[in-house]
Amino acid sequence: MTFGEALADAERQLRAAGVAFGHGTTNARDEAAWLLLHALGLPLDTDLGDKYWSNRPLAPAQQALAATILKARIEQRQPTAYLTREAWLQGVPFYVDERAIVPRSLIAECIADGSIDPWLTERTHSVLDLCTGNGSLACLAAMAWPDVRVTGADISPDALAVARINVERHGLQDRIALVESDGLAACPGPWDLILCNPPYVNSGSMAALPPEFRAEPALALDGGADGMDFIRPLLRELPARLSADGVLVLEIGHERAHFEAAFPRLHPVWLDTSAGGDQVLLLTREALECLG
Repeated sequence: MTFGEALADAERQLRAAGVAFGHGTTNARDEAAWLLLHALGLPLDTDLGDKYWSNRPLAPAQQALAATILKARIEQRQPTAYLTREAWLQGVPFYVDERAIVPRSLIAECIADGSIDPWLTERTHSVLDLCTGNGSLACLAAMAWPDVRVTGADISPDALAVARINVERHGLQDRIALVESDGLAACPGPWDLILCNPPYVNSGSMAALPPEFRAEPALALDGGADGMDFIRPLLRELPARLSADGVLVLEIGHERAHFEAAFPRLHPVWLDTSAGGDQVLLLTREALECLG
């Protein structure tokens, strides 16, 4: 069997099994390529359009290893990132396992494309990544803004243990601190910038999640009846925790209608992402003060 044949066969099996995507890929071919490249120890940026790879024969041991990980993906219905112990965000690799949600935050795009930069000033030094999970946004923020110090906070000690692996992997121990905190309880600030990808999935959507998403910690996803359970107290507390020029960048997924119903007096700036212009918002301290 050649690499190309193995890739086509894996894609066919994933389609037939009806697995769910959304943890780094959006379709069966990309998922099959990820699984196969990992099994063969090849980099994820391998040019699969190159005829060399398409026609390259696989050794029996390689075929067996690829079949094993494909079988696990189909039968266990876990995200591929949990099977490979790695996820990529904005071209940067991160360790992940079942203790933390698979990193896929759209805020990463806003960091990389400079969407947040117009709200930052020469006084922007203290950044909080709230609900840091595996620490990927904290790491990306430290990489993007070399003059800031970042704190990654999460209520889950397990998630923070995973985050610590990534902070050390990328050599950012001197610039990123990790704190166990229930919301802002252990994060008094003041903060110049808060990044937050909180649990925001509403209860109806939680009940309909496919197995791959239910394999993740529910604590990182479940936002209550309307998805706003974590966000309500956060926004009430924020004016006292932000510096004068401080801003919040908040991801809410598909919950814009619920967000606007919960906070009708707020007028956020909506940031464009690959998923559209209604999933990540920005609020200044001044804008938040209307909730007081």
